[in-house]
Amino acid sequence: MRTLVTGATGVVGTEVVDRLRADPARPGPLTRVARRAPDTAVTTWNIGHEPAPPELSGHWDVIVHTAASTRWTMTRAEALAANVDALRAVLSLADRDTHVVHVSTAYVGGVRAQEDLRGPEFEGYRNGYEWSKAACESLAREEHTGPLTIVRPPLIVGRRDDGRIARFSGPYTIIHALVSGLAAVVVGDPDGYAEISPVDDVAEAVAAAVLAAPPAAPRVEVIAGGTGSLRLSDLIGIACRTLNEFRAQHGAAPVEQPPFVPTATWNRFFLPLANQYLSPFQHHAVQLLAMFQSYTSMSTPFEPTRTVHDPGAVMETAVRHWAARKPRLALARPNPWTLLAT
Repeated sequence: MRTLVTGATGVVGTEVVDRLRADPARPGPLTRVARRAPDTAVTTWNIGHEPAPPELSGHWDVIVHTAASTRWTMTRAEALAANVDALRAVLSLADRDTHVVHVSTAYVGGVRAQEDLRGPEFEGYRNGYEWSKAACESLAREEHTGPLTIVRPPLIVGRRDDGRIARFSGPYTIIHALVSGLAAVVVGDPDGYAEISPVDDVAEAVAAAVLAAPPAAPRVEVIAGGTGSLRLSDLIGIACRTLNEFRAQHGAAPVEQPPFVPTATWNRFFLPLANQYLSPFQHHAVQLLAMFQSYTSMSTPFEPTRTVHDPGAVMETAVRHWAARKPRLALARPNPWTLLAT
């Protein structure tokens, strides 16, 4: 079985490759592709921006597409080029007998609050990343005539057992903000659902799709905690408690858990003041953290086909691993917000 994995050095791709390599049931060669190859064992391909290397020609039994730009700040044009055009290039390598396993995001579905919507540019989706992932799913269904599996994970953190992850991104921005003092408040509903998944759960779903018989019709796997997922108050409480355990072990003072502010209250009363009086750095932090509002305080959880069990323990392990790998940040003295003189 000839298998291709794109984005093979990314958060999901790294874990998928490790999982497939460790499985004796997977026969045949495994080819890894990345935009920046760390060594000659990985094929370099800037997908969508240059032709596919000649070594990628020929029939593929399975193509696992994990490569993506996950920036929430992309414009529509940037998201189209980074994700939709890239998928179209990958699909050009597939034939009607190729099983395409496409990694999407759970946030193309689910319930959105009115304040989450971003107008006509993103057709009701929260941002360019989310919009482009929905467009990719449509593209895969329309243009690929062979078997298709779509894997939809939520926010991704490190491995369940040790917290390891190829790159700290996404939810780790919240952890950094808590310990640095930039998260003076947490905007959102404390009782809202905050869906997370360890990266190995995502890789397990992808690997299972690779090794299973190709589906007769497009299949969607949703990885989520469902009604057992964390609430926003749980996520923040676990993060602060775990950080403070690490800080106590190293003689650093604890960080205070910031108060919760409802999204409507923040946007109506506090955000105008923040925009006017905070420093440029603090203002940038506010904008970045605002992107997490609708992702960490959902009114309704996802309906999983693969359930994330004990997400609280997953979050604790992820924070502990981050602190061990980033001790200077984890032990830093928080800098409280200050107002600019006018």
